[in-house]
Amino acid sequence: MTKKGLLRSRDFSSLSIKDLLEAREAYHVHLAHLDSVVATAIGRYRIRREDSNAENPDAQPVRKSSAPRTLSNTVVRHWSWPCVLVFVDQWMTPEELAHQPEQFVPPLLYLPDGRVVPTCVILAERQERAPAPLQTLAFTSGLVGGGYPALTDVQGRQHVGTFGCLVTDGDSVHALTNRHVVGEPGREVHTLIKGQRHRVGRTQARQVGKLPFSEVYPGWPGSRTYSNLDAGLVRLDDVSGWTAQVFGIGELGPLVDLNSDTISLDLIGCFVRGFGSASGPLAGEIHGLFYRYQSLGGFDYVADLLIGPRQGEGPLPTRPGDSGSLWFFEPKQPPETEEAPPTSLRARQWRPLALQWGGHKLMAPGDGDTFSFALATSLSSICRTLDVELLRDWDIGLSEYWGKVGHYKVGITACGLVANRKLAHLMKANAERIAVGDDAIARGELPRADTQHFVALADVADLVWRTTRKRDAANHFADMDQPGQGRFEGKTLLDLWRTDPSSRTPEVWSEFYESIGEKQNAHRGALPFRVWQLYDAMVGFLREQKVSEFLCTAGILAHYVGDACQPLHVSFLHHGRPGHPEEEDVHAVYETKMLDLRAAELIAGVNQRVKGTHVTDTLQGGAAAADAVVQLMQATFDTLPPMEVIDAYNEQGGRQRIPHMWDVLGERTCDCMARGAICLAMLWESAWREGGGTKLATQLLGPVDAEALLALYSNPAFIPVSWLRDMVLDQEAPAARAPASRTRTRRKQPATRGGARGGPARKVARQPPRR
Repeated sequence: MTKKGLLRSRDFSSLSIKDLLEAREAYHVHLAHLDSVVATAIGRYRIRREDSNAENPDAQPVRKSSAPRTLSNTVVRHWSWPCVLVFVDQWMTPEELAHQPEQFVPPLLYLPDGRVVPTCVILAERQERAPAPLQTLAFTSGLVGGGYPALTDVQGRQHVGTFGCLVTDGDSVHALTNRHVVGEPGREVHTLIKGQRHRVGRTQARQVGKLPFSEVYPGWPGSRTYSNLDAGLVRLDDVSGWTAQVFGIGELGPLVDLNSDTISLDLIGCFVRGFGSASGPLAGEIHGLFYRYQSLGGFDYVADLLIGPRQGEGPLPTRPGDSGSLWFFEPKQPPETEEAPPTSLRARQWRPLALQWGGHKLMAPGDGDTFSFALATSLSSICRTLDVELLRDWDIGLSEYWGKVGHYKVGITACGLVANRKLAHLMKANAERIAVGDDAIARGELPRADTQHFVALADVADLVWRTTRKRDAANHFADMDQPGQGRFEGKTLLDLWRTDPSSRTPEVWSEFYESIGEKQNAHRGALPFRVWQLYDAMVGFLREQKVSEFLCTAGILAHYVGDACQPLHVSFLHHGRPGHPEEEDVHAVYETKMLDLRAAELIAGVNQRVKGTHVTDTLQGGAAAADAVVQLMQATFDTLPPMEVIDAYNEQGGRQRIPHMWDVLGERTCDCMARGAICLAMLWESAWREGGGTKLATQLLGPVDAEALLALYSNPAFIPVSWLRDMVLDQEAPAARAPASRTRTRRKQPATRGGARGGPARKVARQPPRR
C-alpha cells in the first residue's frame, strides 16, 4: 500500500484536543528547528478547494498536488480531520525537499503509545508591510460601554485600546480590557466622546499577564508553555455613565465557559463577532486553538483562539487599537430561516467568548490576499483568574448603536408630512435613505458611525462628519438662553433674535461669544445659520435640477432640526448647571438612555401628535428658515425648560432615574419631536416650491442610489462647513424675494394634547413673523 493510501485509510476523527496537544508537545523541538515554521496551532485539516473531497467526503483520492496550501485556497469541512496546523513562510517542492530533507514537516506525528496525529502545513508568510493606520475614532454618545476606546498616556505617547465589558468584584464596577492597554496601577484612563477625551477611571493593581498553561488548563500537556491572558481592570470613577451593553453588539448573554472539560474541536469553524474601537464591527471565524505564536528561552507562548476571516469573505479588518475587544459566539443560521426579532426586543443577546489581546498578519503569496488574525483568550479564564464576574444588566435595553433614536424619528416622521404630491413621492421613495423606519427604531437597529459605508442621512452629521468635518461640531447647538456681557448685558441670543433683526448675523453672534469670554470656535454654536445655509443649498440644487443633491441636503438638514427640538441642545445647561459635575451625565441619560429605552412609547406618542397632519403653506429664503428654527427653539423652551430636565434627573437615582424622567418628561418630549418633524417638513416643502421642484419630471423622483449619496456627503466640497466666524450667508435673500406667507398645517383629524405647557405642533407650524 502506498503512503497516500495508508493516510487515506486511517480514521483520525476520534482524536481529542489532549491528543493533539501531546503530539505537538512531543514534536515541538523538531518543528521549532525547521527554518520555515513560524507558528503552530491545533485545529482541523484544511482541504484544497480543488480537491475532490472538498465537497464530497467519500470522493476517491486524486494525485496529491504539490501546489502551496494557503488560507485562501482551502476550506474546513465537518469531515476535516483533527490535526496540528503548521504555518510556514516558505513552501518547498518535493525536489527542494530532496536536497534539504531536514526541512521536511512530517505528515504524521507518532506518539509512543501508538496514537497517530496528522499535520496540515499552511503557507502563510509574515506580512512585512506596516499595519494600516489607526482610523479616526468616532463615538458620538456620552454613554460609554464595551467597544469604546481606552486611552492612556505613556512616555509622551497615547496608547489606544478597546474596553471589552463591565465586570464586578462584588464591591466596585470595573471596565475590563488588556493589561498592556491600561498599564501600571494608578494610571489615568480616558475614552473618546465626540472627539474629546474624557477620564473614566484609574488602572487597578488586579491584573494578569502570562500564566503556566497547565495552571489555566489543568490536566493538559504544556509543562514549558505559557498561556497569555493579558487582562487588566479600570475602576470607574462613575458607573452611571456606562452600560453593560457592548457598542455595535447589544446585550450580553451568559458567558461561554471554556475549560479543560468543555473545549472541543467543534469550536473550529464557529462564527464569532466583536466590535473594535479602531475597526468597528468585526465578523470572524475560529481557525485554530492554542496558537503557539512565540518560542523564547525554551518556553512557548500560546493564545487560546486564533480568529481569522470567514471562509469566502474578505480579510478580517482588525488593526492596532482593537486590543481589549470582546468576541461573541454567533450561531450559524441560514438566512432564509432567520427571523427578525420581535419589536418588543431592544437588543439581541450575544454570548461573550473571548478577549482579544493581539493580532498577527499573515499574507498568502501569489494572490495578494492579506489575512489578519485576532489572538484572544477565553473570557471565562480571565474572570476566574481575576476573581470577577461579568456584569450583564447595568443600564441595558438600548439600541445596538445608541444615541440616535431622536434624530431618526424626526427624519422618518417628516417624510410623511409633506403635502406636495411630487415631493411626497420623492420622500416616500427615499425614506430609508433619509432615516430608518419605526419598526427598526423600535428594535434598536440603527446605523453605526461609519466613514466607509452609507449611513442614513439624518445622522450623517454625527456618525460621519464628527470624524471627517471637525468644523461642523458648532453647528449642532446654540446656547440660546445664556446671558451676554458688555453691550449684551442681560440679553440672551433668543432676546437679540426676537428684538433686533440686525443681530441675526454670524458677526454679531461672534461678538456675543467674545463678550462672555468664549474663545473656542467649537463652543460657539451656530445652529440657525447652518440651517440657513442648507435651505439655500436645497433651493439652488432644485433650480439646477440636481435631485440627488437636494435629497442629500434635505436628509442632512433633519439632523440640525432634530437638535433644535431638544432642550439640552439649545441651552447653556446642556450638561447640567455650571459648577455641578454631578449633573454632567444628564445629556446622555436624557437623549440616549431614556429615548432608547422608551423608543416604542416615543414612536407612538409622536405618531399620535402628527396624525392627519400635512404642511401646506411655506416660507421663503434661508433667513426665514433660520428664523423658523429659532422659533422652534423657543417653543422647545416653552414646552420643556432645560432646568426641568435637570430637576427630573436629580430627583431619582439608580434604576429609578429613567422611569421617573420618562414619567415627568416623556409627553413633552413627544410634543417637541412632533413639532420638530413638522418644522422639518415645512422647510423641505418651502425649498421645493422656491426651487421649482414642482416642475421636475416624475421619472426623476425615484429612489436615489445610496452610493451616490455616500459620494456626495463624503466630498468636503459638498455643502461645506466652517466655524461661525467664517460663515457666508445669502444676506440678500429676504429682500430679493416676496414676503413669506403664513404657514399652516392641514389636518384630517384634530391633534391630541395641548395646554399651558406647550401644545402639539400647531403652534410651531405657523410662519414666523415677517422681519
